[in-house]
Amino acid sequence: MSSAFQFGDEKGIDMRRTSRWLVVLGTAIVFSQALVAESWQATVGAQSTDKGVQVLAFLPNEIWIHTGDSITWTFDSDEAHSVTFLKTGQARPTFAAGCPGTTPMSPTPEVNSSTCVNSGLITTPGMTYTVVFTSPGNYTLLCLLHVNQTGIIHVMDPLVPLPHDQDFYDRQASLEQRDLLYDRDGGLPKKFKEDSPHSDGENRHAHNHLVVTGAGEIVATPGGAQSVSLMRFMQHSVTIHAGETVEWDSSDVSGHSVTFGDDTGITPLTPRSSNVVADSDGALHAVVSSTSDNVHSGRIAPAPQERTNLASVPGVTRFRVTFPIPGTYPYKCAFHDGLGMVGEVIVLP
Repeated sequence: MSSAFQFGDEKGIDMRRTSRWLVVLGTAIVFSQALVAESWQATVGAQSTDKGVQVLAFLPNEIWIHTGDSITWTFDSDEAHSVTFLKTGQARPTFAAGCPGTTPMSPTPEVNSSTCVNSGLITTPGMTYTVVFTSPGNYTLLCLLHVNQTGIIHVMDPLVPLPHDQDFYDRQASLEQRDLLYDRDGGLPKKFKEDSPHSDGENRHAHNHLVVTGAGEIVATPGGAQSVSLMRFMQHSVTIHAGETVEWDSSDVSGHSVTFGDDTGITPLTPRSSNVVADSDGALHAVVSSTSDNVHSGRIAPAPQERTNLASVPGVTRFRVTFPIPGTYPYKCAFHDGLGMVGEVIVLP
């Protein structure tokens, strides 16, 4: 009886020891899995086949990852974008300034609250940019060229379970891209039609002097802002008589220009040319008398949304050009002509 009791007692001790080791081993496996850095994938931008519709968004624009993980963004449009993370409290720089003193691509940038990380402007579809997140926190994601293109990256402790996997983010990116690119609510075509010259003949002559310059919409998500732009001049060919004036009106969330002649070196930061003046209603005005004239409107776009403690300054959304001499005058948006945003004014005697 005594020996049987001792045997059972030893067996129980062995089982308890085995159980403890299994628990320790299981915990070690879970812990080691949590410490394995993952590489996540996301997309920047999207475009229609003719490049006229541009999705200005991070897809998706909200991601949860662990400390030590990396995210690789693939750029998917001919429109320029940046992937940018600013230091805590840092004012937003221009796209030209970016993060001074840093090299965008090498070595692999590390994001934390004390670093400014910026890819620079990328215009090559298929190009990628990878960053590593070294500290827990919530990091705002910006495109320095498009103010209505933001996101957020939640970086969690490695032992905290993540709410979503890569498949979820792939599906989310696909849905967001489709909704923006194909404009399911029909907002862009409707806006383009509302802002365009009437087709019923009423005041046709006067309205034919108006060119709608792009159209756009902003979409809010829990992760930030996304936008979509139709980068085209409505009525890309306009016919008028000598001495008459054409007006370009911007209805887009993105900035555009109306540029005649040489556009070498022009960027969205380039001011209007010296031969452009302001009318009494704030619209800009120039005279083009020859196809060799160089006239640049500067960036025309709606003003930024009103914000506390910032001065209210109206945006320049209208540009007028008077044509005193007959001829055919080609022009372009100097920022988006590579996407097909070009037009012409035919001036008859």
